[in-house]
Amino acid sequence: MKILSLICAALVSMAANAQSWPQKPVRFIVPFAPGGATDIAARMLGEKLSQMWGHSVVIENRAGAGGALGAAEAARAAPDGYTLFFPSGSVMTANQHVYAKLSYDPDRDFVAVTNVVSGPQVLVVPANSPYKTVKDLINAARADPGKLTFGHAGIGTQTHLAAENFLYQAKIDGVSVPYKGEAPALAGLVGGEINFALTNMAAAIPHISGGRLRALGVTSLEEAPQLPGVPPIAKTLPGFENAGWFGIVAPAGTPKPIVQKIYEDTRKTLESTEMRARFFAQGLAPVGNSPAEFATAMKQESQLWAKVVRERKIEVK
Repeated sequence: MKILSLICAALVSMAANAQSWPQKPVRFIVPFAPGGATDIAARMLGEKLSQMWGHSVVIENRAGAGGALGAAEAARAAPDGYTLFFPSGSVMTANQHVYAKLSYDPDRDFVAVTNVVSGPQVLVVPANSPYKTVKDLINAARADPGKLTFGHAGIGTQTHLAAENFLYQAKIDGVSVPYKGEAPALAGLVGGEINFALTNMAAAIPHISGGRLRALGVTSLEEAPQLPGVPPIAKTLPGFENAGWFGIVAPAGTPKPIVQKIYEDTRKTLESTEMRARFFAQGLAPVGNSPAEFATAMKQESQLWAKVVRERKIEVK
């Protein structure tokens, strides 16, 4: 009975501590450079959580190695809820299949909190590109195999895997050009350093609306309302579909009551009309699933990317 009483007291104490958390600023480690979709989503959410919590959510960008540098730093952080990791999906579900030596273990080093938002990608080329349609790009790649170059946020990232998936489905090849983030890759595309990219809508929309890039197709099965007139790639490649997501995980050992509070507060934030509208404008849809649901979804997605990585022979030794 005494042991049971001690356990109950400890649980009550943990729950009370979670309710009073946070008592200082919270750090979001974003494993990519500013300006990409991961960074945009983290900053939008962080702004609202700062208001809710009464303490700042500080965004720290730690770019490099397809998100692995930021992941390794987050994995080493104290498991107290004050350092959270805000990755794109590939960092948690694909990197372990791409990199022979990884400085973190997605399953061992982190616990799931919630998937914040998800959305399709868009195939873009420079505004002065000769390619006006998805078919134009595919035909050019087939006519001159291995000549076209495509940029992305780093080996194994969502933007890299989206492009590899496109090449695989189209039965064409291209030269992979990694950058230190999605925003630098798009800057390279605008500058004519590469021929195309398959990037997240949130990062590409400003360049498309600004006339610097031309959108050829979206990776959703239906036309995206944020890009009217841009057809689904599936109209050219039947059945083609790809999506990316951005979420929150915490260092392993973070108390469950704190994980639950972060999840619940994030979900409340995502349910607001204002946040839904702001994310919609970026081509992103709120998710806000539970920690258990998020953990299951990541395991399933990891199995999917293991197959794609193997078949496309994507590896970093």
